[in-house]
Amino acid sequence: MRFTSILSAAAVTGPIVASAAGQLGFALGNKKSDGTCKAASDYTADFAALTKETGTKVVRIYAASDCDVAKLILPAAKTAGFQVILGIWPDTDESFQADKAAIVANAPKYKDQVYAITVGSESLYRGNFTGPELLKKIQDVKSATGGAFKMGTADSWNKYADGTADAVVSSGDVDILLTNAFSYWQGQVLANATGSFYDDIFQAFGHIQEKAGGTDKIELWVGETGWPTAGDKYQNAQPGTKQASTFYSQAVCGMVDWGFNVFFFEAFDESWKPKAIGEDGSVADETSWGAMTADRTAKYSLKC
Repeated sequence: MRFTSILSAAAVTGPIVASAAGQLGFALGNKKSDGTCKAASDYTADFAALTKETGTKVVRIYAASDCDVAKLILPAAKTAGFQVILGIWPDTDESFQADKAAIVANAPKYKDQVYAITVGSESLYRGNFTGPELLKKIQDVKSATGGAFKMGTADSWNKYADGTADAVVSSGDVDILLTNAFSYWQGQVLANATGSFYDDIFQAFGHIQEKAGGTDKIELWVGETGWPTAGDKYQNAQPGTKQASTFYSQAVCGMVDWGFNVFFFEAFDESWKPKAIGEDGSVADETSWGAMTADRTAKYSLKC
């Protein structure tokens, strides 16, 4: 983070000025549009498209062993000059052990390409672990990798803001935390989307920094945010290319310009995905969240 402090959006009375722009990254899937696993050549093509359309050089993935992603993506990242946040899915012991093993086997060979390792993606939000339980998983992976990499987790903004993640935040064992916030899944109209997103992030980051004991103790990123270009309306949130473009330019690029690090969800459409269910029980399409189509065509301007 390049900010010396984080304020609640409700308390912001003027623009926050940062010394430099933050980093922009993208969540990257490990499957092709038909649901089959990507090959190394697919990651090479993904990196080429991201470089051309966005200028980014960092992506995050979610489960290091699934589709052999750690094994395949790291060599491609080295060639393309990218870095990767490798994810571990700890929600079952089988996936936790497999992902940990994939990282132990592959990450040391590509230290310059591994930006960080995250253990869990919204595990607290789903209620799969308590904070202390998740911390034990993080400490396990940190030990297995010899402390050679930045270590952390990714979760919903409200699980940081409400104290659920305090054991993780205060432990001294995490170097990086990713905070997810979706105005779309909160059913916001587009006119309120940017303000709602900022307020969520500021609440989470402010609480993290308070519990960590300073503004420079833990590296903070927006772990996921985005807007679908097609699909079903969710409460008052209307999908569409125009809406997604507006959210991207105002909310995402606005955060980056202010000095925040942001991962956009997601790089490419994933037509294989099943429909998602929101907190209110309604069903919404999750196949059109990509900044680009499955054939790597940009849907709107992606340069911040």
